[in-house]
Amino acid sequence: MRIEIHGLSKRYRGNMEALKDVNLDIGSGMFGLLGPNGAGKTTLMRILVTLMKPTAGQVTIDGLDLLKKRKEIRRMLGYLPQEFSVFSRLKTWEFLDYAARLGGIRSRKQRLEKVDRMLEEVGLFDARERKASKLSGGMKRRLGIAQTLISDPRIMVVDEPTVGLDPEERLRFRNILADLSRKDMIVILSTHIVGDISSTCTDMAVLNDGKIVFNGSPESLVESARDKVWRVIASDYELDELKQNFPVISTVPSERGWEVRLVGSDVPGHQVEQVEPNLEDAYICFMQEFSDDGNVLAEHDSW
Repeated sequence: MRIEIHGLSKRYRGNMEALKDVNLDIGSGMFGLLGPNGAGKTTLMRILVTLMKPTAGQVTIDGLDLLKKRKEIRRMLGYLPQEFSVFSRLKTWEFLDYAARLGGIRSRKQRLEKVDRMLEEVGLFDARERKASKLSGGMKRRLGIAQTLISDPRIMVVDEPTVGLDPEERLRFRNILADLSRKDMIVILSTHIVGDISSTCTDMAVLNDGKIVFNGSPESLVESARDKVWRVIASDYELDELKQNFPVISTVPSERGWEVRLVGSDVPGHQVEQVEPNLEDAYICFMQEFSDDGNVLAEHDSW
């Protein structure tokens, strides 16, 4: 199973380009698409799941042309959009049964067996009689995964799955996706949250302003930030100065002031210690090269 994307572009009215000459080769396993809000991730996902047509370029899925074989490709797909909603009057199991019918499972016995198995897999069996609309945000996202998997897709596309979830639900969600990636299927995870990528994906791309600016393993992106991540002990005054001149990853109060983690090629005039980079450090360091006005880095404060 492979997705091949060549020269993909999408232009909206007013000549706004959401995607610009995107080229990607995605194989089985977990693939992470990382980038700031507005980078074009959702546009790319909607094209891949046949909800939108590109302006130019070609996509083939398992050798099938996306524009010519849309019906066949849709049978392979499972899609969990960022905004996932349920029917207010249906119980959790009833909603999943409805999704199974839409997925072409006609036998009621087969559907109910599969519904219970899916609810067990995503940890919702005990909530099967609860109204789907009354589930918590994290439980709804898990129900979304269940309805995506109910028809046995070979490709699963998940758009911003952990936004708004608490840390416990976010971890549970990542573990579910990690288990799925062991199967012989493609799981595409689109997110602006670096932790979603670092804990689950073996291959990734960074999308910025509609362009692919990095494609490779998370480890290779981390390696690109080696010798560029620093720990600095700073006073209140020095902290303000550092924030004006460097992308600051984190600040932690200490007995000597503030322990600051930042990225940069050099930090003159301060007592610094070089530290091992992680994926978050590497992403911020990499995106600094593409940010002229700091907008990309400003968004980091809300992650």
